[in-house]
Amino acid sequence: MAQQRRMTSAERRAAMERYEVRKRQEQEAEQARRERVRRRKEKEAESRELAKGPIDLPFCLLVLLLTAIGLIMLLSASFPSAYYETDGKNPMFYFTRQAVFAVMGIAAMFLIGKINYQRFRGAAKLMLYVAIILLVLVIVPGNPIAVTRNNATRWLGVGDLFTFQPSEIAKMAVVLYFSDSISRKKDRMHTTRYGIVPYLGILGVISVLMLLEPHLSGTVLILSAGAVLMLVGGINWGWVFAAVGGAGGVLFLMLSGIIKYGQSRIAMWKDPFIDPQGAGYQLSQSLITIGSGGLLGVGLGKSRQKYLYLPEEHNDFIFAIVCEELGLIGAAVIMLLFAALILRGYWIALHARDRFGSLLVVGVTTLIAMQTFLNIGVVTGLLPTTGISLPFFSYGGTALSMQLAEMGVVLSVSRQMKPTRAG
Repeated sequence: MAQQRRMTSAERRAAMERYEVRKRQEQEAEQARRERVRRRKEKEAESRELAKGPIDLPFCLLVLLLTAIGLIMLLSASFPSAYYETDGKNPMFYFTRQAVFAVMGIAAMFLIGKINYQRFRGAAKLMLYVAIILLVLVIVPGNPIAVTRNNATRWLGVGDLFTFQPSEIAKMAVVLYFSDSISRKKDRMHTTRYGIVPYLGILGVISVLMLLEPHLSGTVLILSAGAVLMLVGGINWGWVFAAVGGAGGVLFLMLSGIIKYGQSRIAMWKDPFIDPQGAGYQLSQSLITIGSGGLLGVGLGKSRQKYLYLPEEHNDFIFAIVCEELGLIGAAVIMLLFAALILRGYWIALHARDRFGSLLVVGVTTLIAMQTFLNIGVVTGLLPTTGISLPFFSYGGTALSMQLAEMGVVLSVSRQMKPTRAG
């Protein structure tokens, strides 16, 4: 009995020790939880305080300047088409609509610029799902709200009252989702499982949907933005070399004629004057328009090619009108303004407070940079002709509003930039 009591006493002490250990562990866990909550609240409070900082003024002024110049050039380029299309009733039709959307977009830019960009994380997945659903609706056969123009179905809307391209939403959705996801993974981006597979899957789905419209230029933009974000996020450089090699191989096969797809377009790109009244008409007229401007241009509003010679003169080929009216010097100034905007965007990304903000600005700036490069490349004959607009200049209200809203995201990040000695 004594031995049994001693064993019971030992067991009791062991039980007490286990209870004390468990209680201590629970207390430590609760203390750690409270510490995490405290740190999160402190971080949120700090973020809210930082979000009250000033926006990046140089970036904001560049956006407003490009928007203003874009509206002036749109008015100059579009009034002949508007005059003929409205039977002389409203030659300012395109300008008026664009100006309304510009005002809405600028208001959205400043509104979004005041929001703490950390709140955008919560909308990343939802926006991606919405974008995919809208892209599916575009290609559904017989869809009454799908709009077809120039043998391509890229729009949703109700007649001419209101139309928009779901690809505009898809571009920002990819940037937002990739920025949020990549910023959380950090070192895991080096692995194929976490750094490559999920993002290639998303880009693959969106690319297929957009190519079915077809919308090649939009697909290139989204793939470029996604690839840059993955690269900045820290993927293995082997994948980068493989992607560049693959793209170069496909380009070589197309240029050499082994791949037959798009051969007529490539032939017209090489020499549009072999069929200047047919397949090469648009590019040949664009080159004539650019050449007509010379060094100083024919003068603002005095373009001759906009009188129904150059197709899409107020849309995808508005830069040709810029070259004709403002000349090489004026066009160079506008390109320098775009370059300054892009460089300032990347500067903001380098000085962003955290990884998420940096990736967000890199994605938005890359979209603007690629779209500007592709448009000017197409208009000048550097790249094969494809439908892509010039940011802030080309006609398209919803596109302009979306671009200005994206600039608001950059301004939101700029409010919380790390302090620098010189800007």
